[in-house]
Amino acid sequence: MVRRTWVALLIVVLIQIASPSMATELDQMTTDRVEDVRRNVLSILQENYVEEIEAKEAIEGAINGLLLSLDPHSAYLKPENYREFRNETDGSFTGIGIRITLEDGVITVIAPIADTPADRAGIKAHDKIIKIDGEPTKGKTPFDAVKIMRGPKGTEVTLSIFRDGWESSRDFTMRRSEIPLLSVKSLLLKPGFGYLRISNFQRNTTNEMSTHIEKLQETSPLRGLILDLRNNPGGVLNGAVAVSDAFLKKGLIVYTEGRVNDSKLRFNPTPDDILDNAPLVVLVNQGSASASEIVSGALQDHRRAIIVGNQTFGKGSVQTILPLSNGTAVKLTTARYFTPSGRSIQAEGI
Repeated sequence: MVRRTWVALLIVVLIQIASPSMATELDQMTTDRVEDVRRNVLSILQENYVEEIEAKEAIEGAINGLLLSLDPHSAYLKPENYREFRNETDGSFTGIGIRITLEDGVITVIAPIADTPADRAGIKAHDKIIKIDGEPTKGKTPFDAVKIMRGPKGTEVTLSIFRDGWESSRDFTMRRSEIPLLSVKSLLLKPGFGYLRISNFQRNTTNEMSTHIEKLQETSPLRGLILDLRNNPGGVLNGAVAVSDAFLKKGLIVYTEGRVNDSKLRFNPTPDDILDNAPLVVLVNQGSASASEIVSGALQDHRRAIIVGNQTFGKGSVQTILPLSNGTAVKLTTARYFTPSGRSIQAEGI
């Protein structure tokens, strides 16, 4: 009953923020009950709490708390968080190059992005971030932690890390830098055999990959390719689908399942293979997550590639960004990813 009341409260608050006129479409009895709860709780807080309470901050805290209680990937994005999120998916931000999540209430590393301060410092997937610059992370959201870790280029930040097998936490000090816009690197191992590394999936990743493969094939067609997705924490879904499409001619790449029809999607490839069916090996590890798992799962199910490495992270849920009219947004888990054969990626990995 309490959970339903809070869910209803969230709906009322979000609808009022996004479009006040829509609130009248809710069942009047439910709306009145929730409004009564909201007024009473806020009134009690404002009259009795030890410090003065701002209604706006209290409501934002309630929204954020509810979303985090659902799963570690859902969140309420304030304007500054929303801007940072868009900058990151567009491929440009300053920091230490790390993707994080919340596991059992603890800020946890998904993976360091390749060739960034975090990667060079030795940060690994599943590391627990206990403190940032001496400040405990307990009770903080991933966006809170990211805000502290971000900062001017050239400044330092210290993470206190606990890793399985350690008796106590250890400090890692890193100097912030601009995280590279380019997400693809390549190397011609010898004529006919190439190496391609994708460090994260951004909006321009597929174009970058095509350019690199064209350069690798300048002198002769590739007879084999190593695709390195180790410590690739993921990124935009369209990037993962397009990269998979480049190597598949038919079938299914990935599909999603959720409660509403808009969250039930299927992605199929176009009938072209950029390597003309040349052998493909994909390298993965515990830091390969989300979009990386979509690519490796699709290529594995279609027997288009051999997957080499450790079990991947297992981040197989879909987050949808719902912008609100006041510059804020809600990041909400709306579906889960499944490989072409029907395997769930969430908490399982590849």
